[in-house]
Amino acid sequence: MSLTEQRPSAVSAALAQDRLGVPSIVFFVISAAAPLMVVAGSVPTAYAVTGVIGVPLAFLLLGGVFSLFAVGYVTMARHVVNAGAFYAYAAQGLGRTQGVVTAWVALLAYNALQLGLYGIIGSAAEPLLLDWFGGSPPWWVIALGAWALTGLLGLLRVDINGRILSVLLVSEIAVVLLFDLGDLFGGARNGVSFEGYSPAALFVPGVGAALATVVAGFAGIESSVVFAEESKDRLRTVPVATYLGIAVIAILYSISAWAQTVPTGPDGIVKAATEQGPTLVFGQAAEHLGGTVATVGSVLFVTSSIACMIAFHNTTARYIFALGRENVLPSVFGRTSARTAAPISGSVLQTALGLIVIAIYAVSGLDPVTKLFFTFGAFGGLGLLTLLTVTSISVIVYFSRDLRGETAWRTRFAPALSIVALVVIIALTLVNFDTVLGVAPDSPIRWILPSIYVVAVVFGVVWARVIRATRPEVYAGIGLGAQAAAGGPR
Repeated sequence: MSLTEQRPSAVSAALAQDRLGVPSIVFFVISAAAPLMVVAGSVPTAYAVTGVIGVPLAFLLLGGVFSLFAVGYVTMARHVVNAGAFYAYAAQGLGRTQGVVTAWVALLAYNALQLGLYGIIGSAAEPLLLDWFGGSPPWWVIALGAWALTGLLGLLRVDINGRILSVLLVSEIAVVLLFDLGDLFGGARNGVSFEGYSPAALFVPGVGAALATVVAGFAGIESSVVFAEESKDRLRTVPVATYLGIAVIAILYSISAWAQTVPTGPDGIVKAATEQGPTLVFGQAAEHLGGTVATVGSVLFVTSSIACMIAFHNTTARYIFALGRENVLPSVFGRTSARTAAPISGSVLQTALGLIVIAIYAVSGLDPVTKLFFTFGAFGGLGLLTLLTVTSISVIVYFSRDLRGETAWRTRFAPALSIVALVVIIALTLVNFDTVLGVAPDSPIRWILPSIYVVAVVFGVVWARVIRATRPEVYAGIGLGAQAAAGGPR
């Protein structure tokens, strides 16, 4: 084995330090959650597909579940610093083999979430191009433009990405709040109902599909820990960014989901969402605020998609980097740019995969929204729920050996409660997976997609065994992060 395979250089194995403060990490977290995409896309879809009125309450309920999860998650982050957070936590909590298994599940889930976004950008941009120019290129041409931009930014310094996301995100949130105000003040002619916050409106047949649809809106809240190695004062930055991100997402989405019911009334929102889909939000904005505001919102719907791509591209590239640094993946992926400290090989791999997926869907003629965006998103969301559950279990096991000065609430009770809640959500998601995917109950795809994760688990176990048998020094360093790159714990 060559020296390069055993131990990347200190420069190539290091991410940039002290570049990200609380605001920058919050921008990555919330940009991955894509506020305008969720408000305009996921919320109407949740109403239309499930017929459940309690979507606003669902966001608050899941915000509470993710807050419980975050208690153990950020506690673990104080003791295990690694860009491959889920992977590292499972490795140090449950064992190295379980860590490798978790890594493969994470790679599948994050790649699905990232690559699926290329399916929505064309649909988001097409109405604007038709309005401005009277025509629009094929969806894949628009997707290639977003792909090139995302790939380029992935090679730049992480703080530059953070600044770009900050501009896009602040504009996005401002427009979402403006839309909400327009709905509340312009659409409340027949009064305002709070039925969406009633438990009776949520806990009805279809609640599983509603929760499964809504949970995708929180994708990205866990990414704060992925940037721990690059953060300033990580003991403060990571917890504050995580809790702030969850709070902003839960409250903003809940209010926005409720505001959409005001012009239609609770009894009319399902019909309106079914008939209008993502255009519901922009139609309401045009009626209450004028066409210019609606057009600005449509532009930001496009930038929301791009911001989400950038955030997930950066997160996934860092997972790949973490695995390459420890030689679980080829060591070339454990190198960063000497100039920007970006995980360049992982970023290039993400870009290459994006091009392959766009090309396959373009040539095959498959619908990019239903077959790429929604299918990949549902698949990635299921994987994310699984990762959160495994991580909570890892926290309990890790601190069962030594509390390391932490409280029982942080290391046992909060993680245990989150496990129970997450398992219930996973079960409800699987039961209603056909509804989430928009396929018939007897469609094989509803079982094929979850089964892919089972295959990943088996492959992860085999891969870990191969590493242990052929490269024991690499196996010993699994989950150690920068220590593994330096030759092991000191």
